[in-house]
Amino acid sequence: MGKRVAIIASSGGIETAYKVLNIAMAATATDAEVTIFFTFDGLGIIHKNSEQMLSFAPGNEHYEEGFKTANIPPVSQMLAMALESGIKLIACQMTMDVAGLKKEDFIDGVEVGGAVTFLDFAYDADVTVTF
Repeated sequence: MGKRVAIIASSGGIETAYKVLNIAMAATATDAEVTIFFTFDGLGIIHKNSEQMLSFAPGNEHYEEGFKTANIPPVSQMLAMALESGIKLIACQMTMDVAGLKKEDFIDGVEVGGAVTFLDFAYDADVTVTF
């Protein structure tokens, strides 16, 4: 069995989206198997309207120009790249129920599951990261 990286995305904001996806893509580039569990505010990252929902935290707006200058792709493109790379994206069923969200609210390719679904992967993870 190769390396496994389990990531929990529970915070919102564009900064969190980039942190989560950067670590996930780097792990995949090193041939690790990656699963990201999106819960609470982290669900905004995989929402179909994420481009409108995600913003920089107050005081961090200066990063926006830096991302453009560095040619960092938008979050939507990074999510597509993640899915193409085999990264598993799981939306937390409990949080969806609490927030009144449905699977159709998220980008194509997102799976819905509970904590046990994530833990089945995370129990054997070499690295676990939370954002």
